[in-house]
Amino acid sequence: MLQLIDLRGRDLSPRSLRTILPRAAVDVDAAVDVVRPLCDDVRLRGEQAVREITARLDRVEIDGLRVPAVRLDAALAALAPTVRAALEEAISRARRVHEGQRRADVTTQVVPGGTVSEWWRPVGRVGLYVPGGLAVYPSSVVMNVVPAQLAGVPSLAVASPPQQEYGGDPHPAILAACALLGVDEVYRVGGAQAIAMFGYGAGDCDSVDLITGPGNVYVTAAKRLLRGVVGIDAEAGTTEIAVLADHSADPRHVAADLISQAEHDPAAASVLVTDSEALLDAVQSELTVQVELTKHSDRIRAALTGQQSGAVLVADIDQGLRVVDAYAAEHLEIQTRDARTIAGRVRNAGAIFIGAHSPVSLGDYCAGSNHVLPTGGCARHSSGLSVQTFLRGIHVVEYDETALRIAAPHVLALSDVEDLPAHGAAVTARL
Repeated sequence: MLQLIDLRGRDLSPRSLRTILPRAAVDVDAAVDVVRPLCDDVRLRGEQAVREITARLDRVEIDGLRVPAVRLDAALAALAPTVRAALEEAISRARRVHEGQRRADVTTQVVPGGTVSEWWRPVGRVGLYVPGGLAVYPSSVVMNVVPAQLAGVPSLAVASPPQQEYGGDPHPAILAACALLGVDEVYRVGGAQAIAMFGYGAGDCDSVDLITGPGNVYVTAAKRLLRGVVGIDAEAGTTEIAVLADHSADPRHVAADLISQAEHDPAAASVLVTDSEALLDAVQSELTVQVELTKHSDRIRAALTGQQSGAVLVADIDQGLRVVDAYAAEHLEIQTRDARTIAGRVRNAGAIFIGAHSPVSLGDYCAGSNHVLPTGGCARHSSGLSVQTFLRGIHVVEYDETALRIAAPHVLALSDVEDLPAHGAAVTARL
């Protein structure tokens, strides 16, 4: 079912590997051209534009952008007890993990009488986007809101696409998750128009300082377009999983995990990297069996047989590590002997899942980790969503006269070599 890429006997550079390895093709530039007029319309006409775009694209007539608080309360009251318990546990675990990410202010004495501090301050207002296309993601409410709250962000707003079957509101599970987390500013707006609403403000929604959360290619394009008007977390693409496995891995587990991420979207990427032909054959057989038993078999089959997915055969685990580092997966599973040691050698991944009992789906919901992670190889330079996403480091300089006199000759020398004499004069005027 998975296309085969045999790298045994080939010593390739990271650059060459990135051209060979399967990857979802996402043309964000083309999508930017599509969303630009939508975003401009929202900037110019505000709420009326949002409502008209929503009616045209989502085929839903909304009677206002903001979901009334009574609808949030009703959704929480109607939530199945098992789902409420699961969300409460997910929130509790996420809070425990993200609390450890808080940063303390630090002051360094550079010289006697001269200090530089770094103060960490939250952004003032964030817009949190929760997708609602092929699947419903109350878990993404948790992943966005918890780190923002722990960072101390004073103003949070959530947007999620309207659903015709729920009277134009987002899915009730999303509303219930917002209510559980104490978020009462929720908008029934999706797609590029939601990003523009956050960026420029529209109707009841004031503009934000930062937008976070995953979405489809049009959401990603709108975030790219508005970068600079607002901050963004990342340009998220379709989900992806890589599994580095040897002969000790259980092929049933590997197949199930590849399928679990393929379930998201026909464009999702599932990649197996192994040095065992026997395991590869067993996983291919398991995929054939397990896909037929799943609810979304057509979607999963499309993802697994697409050019973005594949099985990579390597000579040994050392070569496998070079491959997964070049791929820089959003989710990376290590199912090998001595998996923790192997995982410690990985440089590039959004999140790493170690051993037979740490599947990616655990991280999607209830491990305590965050599932908003870099895709498309961006894990080579970017991190997943965390408390730090919502904080800014501010350097604070405080020198007394003596400390300034000691630094003055160096300031004057450097301002002279850069031909910026007023810089030096700003120091000598004080002495």
